[in-house]
Formats: sequence, C-alpha cells, structure tokens
Amino acid sequence: MLIGEYKYNLDEKKRLTLPSKFRVILGKKAVITKGMDGCLFMYSEKEWKEIALKLAKLPFSQSNARSFARVMLAGAMDVAIDSMGRVLVPDYLKEFAGLTRKVVVAGLYSRIEIWDEDNWEKYNKDNSDHIGDIAEGLKEFEI
Repeated sequence: MLIGEYKYNLDEKKRLTLPSKFRVILGKKAVITKGMDGCLFMYSEKEWKEIALKLAKLPFSQSNARSFARVMLAGAMDVAIDSMGRVLVPDYLKEFAGLTRKVVVAGLYSRIEIWDEDNWEKYNKDNSDHIGDIAEGLKEFEI
C-alpha cells in the first residue's frame, strides 16, 4: 500500500528520489503520466496495466473518453528506478506539473502523486476549509 507524504529535492541531474517503502512495491520500473489537479501520477507496472486496459476500453465514439485516454496514455512514460531509488522524470512531465526543485511525493494507496511543493501546499490550503463538504459529498460511496 502506497501511503504518506514525503518531501524531496530534485538532484542536480533532475532525478527524483522515491521513499524506500514505495520502492519495495514498485520494483525496478514504474509508469509516470499526467495526473489531475496539477500533479503527476506514478503507478507500478502491474497497476498501470490494469488502468491502461480500462482506458483502452473507453468508448472512442465519446469525445470525453477519447480526451481522457489521450492525456493518460499518450502522456505516460516508463521509467527505471535506479539502485539509489531515483527516477528521471521526463522534461515534458516536469513542465506539465510545474516541478521545480522542491517536490512532494504522496502515496494514495494504488498510485503515487508527484507535486511541486508550492502547488501541493496551495492545493491543501485551498481544500482544507472544504474537507467536511467534500466528505459529505462522498456519502454514496460509504466513506
């Protein structure tokens, strides 16, 4: 299970270190793609195969389905995790998420989100006052 919030700096070669407990789950490879709300999503290869299969089954006759599949699938990149637990985030994904030097790596059960630290703090600040309302809206999911 991928949980927790970790702060890292991109190194001089623009590599991102992953938490050691995440590396155990991910192994030597992962997939990074464009996420939502201004972050990147990272998945284990196994989890990504399941997500990609669902995306591939979306009805291509629907514009929203095509758009979402394009963002997630065309935006994805396989990445290797080196012996020090670092990944090289492709430039186009760093630009998409506005990653600067300070980065937050957040575990969300089956995926990792990668945020620029300033964007993460702003997102949390903007949503912290509304978390009760957000939770209220999730009643139908029995949360």
